[in-house]
Amino acid sequence: MSGTDHAPGAPPGLPVPGYGHDTLADLVPAVARALGLDAAAGASAPGAGPALPAADRVCLLLVDGMGELALRDRSGHAPALRRWRADGEHHLLTAGFPTTTATSMGLLGTGLPPGAHGLVGYEVLDPERDALLNQLQWDGPVDPRRWQPHPTLFQSLAAAGVPVTRVAPPHFDGSGLTEAALRGGRFVGTPERLEARVDAAVTAVRAAARGFTYVYWGRLDATGHGEGVGSWQWGEELGRVDAAVAELTRRLPRGTLLLVTADHGMVDVAAGRRLDLAHQPALRRGVRHVGGEPRAVQLYTEPGAAAEVARTWARHLEGSACVLTRAQAVAAGWFGAVEERVAGRIGDVLAVMTAPVAVVDSARMRPETLRLVGQHGALTDDERLVPLFSALL
Repeated sequence: MSGTDHAPGAPPGLPVPGYGHDTLADLVPAVARALGLDAAAGASAPGAGPALPAADRVCLLLVDGMGELALRDRSGHAPALRRWRADGEHHLLTAGFPTTTATSMGLLGTGLPPGAHGLVGYEVLDPERDALLNQLQWDGPVDPRRWQPHPTLFQSLAAAGVPVTRVAPPHFDGSGLTEAALRGGRFVGTPERLEARVDAAVTAVRAAARGFTYVYWGRLDATGHGEGVGSWQWGEELGRVDAAVAELTRRLPRGTLLLVTADHGMVDVAAGRRLDLAHQPALRRGVRHVGGEPRAVQLYTEPGAAAEVARTWARHLEGSACVLTRAQAVAAGWFGAVEERVAGRIGDVLAVMTAPVAVVDSARMRPETLRLVGQHGALTDDERLVPLFSALL
């Protein structure tokens, strides 16, 4: 792809993630400083990120899919977090691009932008195989430690003598995404019950006079995908998360720094606002692979076809998406500094939704995937803004 390729409407008018300044990449370096360590790994500048109080024990709960704006809208379901916000124990962070779990876990775990950690989307091209890799399911024969070779911040903390415990579903242990982005320290698998996750977190924190405990909860995200962030089911699940936060506040040892954050937000997309590529042959012309996610599509094109594909998609999605080439996205800073080994994983053309629409493909997606209501991946505030609650207990 030529660096002179130019899609209509570029350069984009969308927000650029401020890597090194209050993104998810800056959170664990801030934790390291709270624990009295220099954040040697990661890309954060000294002092960047949230200012956290000093503590010997830190517990971080990451709630998948709990966007800042949806949380504000549904704050009646979250009285504990609402009190934290009123007390000033609230910061605002941003996800990177795309606003998706694999990319955000790379930010959190390595402190590096996507162009360095290489987890640049939900489904991305493995150039060596010319095949898509789903970075959540890790459905290809790809070594995750080779795919993401940088040390994680969890490894750096453990190497500095800080006990690190990761609490998550058992099948996460040794998974491709875990090995790529979150390796380091001790893994504790628990049943898919929030009470079990809380029990394991409290046990881990109490086990050492100094340490870092990371806890993952994914059901809010699953509820948003299945029912929508505007649904009563999402509100009820948020209430269960809030109750777990209150329980952690009661049960963790005094002096523990408790943090609550998320990896991305979400937008509800009505069934009638999903563009199905199976019925749009013009949009498939010149395209070898369609990756990314429904709200941040990454197109891998035939040689020399990127500029024409970008023009076609921009005309078709005018008013609903920003369409640009890889060179433009990289120049705009969406991925941060991009390492040479990572560049080929990024789509030759990207279509990033600016309206509540999504792109699907019924010819290859499973029916349950086509029915998902909540979507994310783009750079709207609903998707990119995430809360950080912090309290020294």
